[in-house]
Order: sequence, then C-alpha cells, then structure tokens
Amino acid sequence: MKTGRVILFPSLLSAVSPSEVLPAPNIALIKEVKYFVVEELRTARRFLKACDRSIDIDSLSFTVLNEHTPPESVESMLAPAFEGHDIGVVSEAGCPAVADPGADLVAAAQRRGLEVVPLVGPSSILLSLMASGFNGQSFTFEGYLPIDGGKRTEAINRIIAGARHHHTHIFIETPYRNNRLVAELASRLPDNMQMCVAADITGPGQSIVTREARWWRTAEYNYDKRPTIFLVGSSFINVKKR
Repeated sequence: MKTGRVILFPSLLSAVSPSEVLPAPNIALIKEVKYFVVEELRTARRFLKACDRSIDIDSLSFTVLNEHTPPESVESMLAPAFEGHDIGVVSEAGCPAVADPGADLVAAAQRRGLEVVPLVGPSSILLSLMASGFNGQSFTFEGYLPIDGGKRTEAINRIIAGARHHHTHIFIETPYRNNRLVAELASRLPDNMQMCVAADITGPGQSIVTREARWWRTAEYNYDKRPTIFLVGSSFINVKKR
C-alpha cells in the first residue's frame, strides 16, 4: 500500500480571508485531507472552515500536538499515513514546524521515510525580516527572551553584539507584555542601533516600523494584545546579496 504524505499547511497570521494570503492550490488540497495534526483544535477548526465553508469539520480526525504533548506519543500520530492517508499539519498561526511543535512530527516522518510536503504561506519570521531592512543573510530567531534577569541581560548583550556585526536577531513576546519589551529594548540598546517592531502582519492593522533606539524611547505606540514580532539589527549595505 502506498503511504500517505505529511503536508504542512501554513495558516493565518491575522483575521483575513485565507484567499488573501494563501495560494489557491493550498485551499484545494486542504479540502481533500481527512486527518490533521494541529497545535490548537479550536483555531484549526476555525481555519479550515474559513478555507471552505463546505468542509464537514465533524467528519475529520484531529490530533493535538502542542508543547504539552509527551514526546513518546508523537510517532503514533503518523499511523494514518501508513494506512495510505495524507496527514495535514496546521500550526496555531503561520508556518507549521517553524518555531512550532509540528517540527517533532516532521522529524518522526523523516525517520520513518514518509514524504513531507511544505506549502507556501505566511511566516511572521520571514515577512518581518523582509520588511525590516535588516540583513537577511545572517539572522537568528531567538523565540522568547529569557525571563530571568541575569540571563535576559546576557541575551540582550549578545543581541547588541550581533547587530553590530550586521547579524539580525528576531524574537517574540507574550502579547500583553509587548509594550514593556519595546520600552526595555529602547532603553538598553545603543542610541543608533535599530529596532523593528512588526505587528498584525498581513492584517488590516499591519504596522512594520524600523527606527533607531533613541526614536523608540519617545515614540507613542500600543502593541499590547497585538500579534507582534521584534527584530534588532542593521542594514547590510555592501553585504553581497545572494
């Protein structure tokens, strides 16, 4: 029997129609899949219904894979593929398996020799990097900065050192602490070091602003409770493009 594929379906970053940010073939393909591994059940069901209202959600099989999933249970989620069924992987937002628990399922699929199919779609990491004006040849996604004071200071100092060498650092924060992070970075970064704050990417309230730290110290903003991603870096004039 031919095995099924593990198909990585990018989901929405903001409350927009899927047709505005996803290729039509993605939406056509997602209607054919009956087995899904998702990060958050409610978000995934809402996303599928937005893709096509004719999808019978109750006829689909969902398995949740999130940060609380025991590692030993991941490989069993591939069972439908060995019965010939495609498995769709859907993150809570953006691209699955990129800063996302879906990476564990992809790793298991690779170990078992299954075909993995990544599809085109919105990624807050890449879209913010594209729009920041920072070096896109040398960058790091940091995830969340450490909470511990000493480790946090160490991380910010490392980011400052990297930015001075045209390395871009990208990170996120819990939405209700976004404003606090902007203020903290603005106070700690050197005056002329640049920071980009990208909020509501692809959405109607999209805002992507790159300014020097000294500008952010007196700027008026409100990013709390908005999906936001942060970058610290510098432009890379004279760095060879590839």
